[in-house]
Amino acid sequence: MGAICTKGVSPEPWQGNPGPRTAETPAGMVNSVGLQNPGVDHYLVDELPKLKDLGATVITNVAGHSDDEYAEVVAKLADSRADMLEINVSCPNVNHGGMSVGTDPEALHRLIDRLRKITSKPMIVKLSPNVTDITTIARAAVDAGADALSLINTLVGMRIDIRTGEPILSNRTGGVSGPAIFPIALSYVWRVRQALPDIPIIGIGGIDSGEKALEYLYAGANAVEVGAAALYDPTAPLRVARELDDLLDSRPELAAKLAAGETWR
Repeated sequence: MGAICTKGVSPEPWQGNPGPRTAETPAGMVNSVGLQNPGVDHYLVDELPKLKDLGATVITNVAGHSDDEYAEVVAKLADSRADMLEINVSCPNVNHGGMSVGTDPEALHRLIDRLRKITSKPMIVKLSPNVTDITTIARAAVDAGADALSLINTLVGMRIDIRTGEPILSNRTGGVSGPAIFPIALSYVWRVRQALPDIPIIGIGGIDSGEKALEYLYAGANAVEVGAAALYDPTAPLRVARELDDLLDSRPELAAKLAAGETWR
């Protein structure tokens, strides 16, 4: 694997949402974990050193409920052993009335511009699909100094217990991930690649095989992240990487075209 992307870290420990926090859904799952994490200080002392001592390249996902919180986390990571930062702009942001900063191009530009001045580490912005035009959001992030984009984050969804008529999740709605979102995520990667031909893109969403990873490369992604698949198959990231290698080894002409950026788009 090229890197490990860790769960979002915040300035202080977050307890997350009350349970139930996960529910199955056709071809996927819906969760409202609420970015539970022990905070950036614990991450720097305990979790990051363990990964680095194993020789991992580490992408640290950054979360916050305000611009100041994002800035605090990035400042603490600026001189850390983290290799790259992935800015999760899908958190409800108190600076913007509880709206995710990732849905407002002007707010996103201000945030990324501020963070860019704090760190020299490569900075990836993780985009939310819950927007009208993802290319506008993507361009705002790049114009403000993002080095790369990752997309997509989860789609908003819910499940209802038909015995009670009440939502299964205590938070009522949550984020849908897994194979169900694969074709949607693929189209978002393609749209952003059309609008921004030069920015590195990490494709995310429903990847559980080398074939699906290859579709993302065709759509314009430079790399992929495997997430939900690892919940039911912890070896999924390694398996996907090996399957992709086998596909490209068996079709050297395809590997050469992808390396040269020659795809159908």
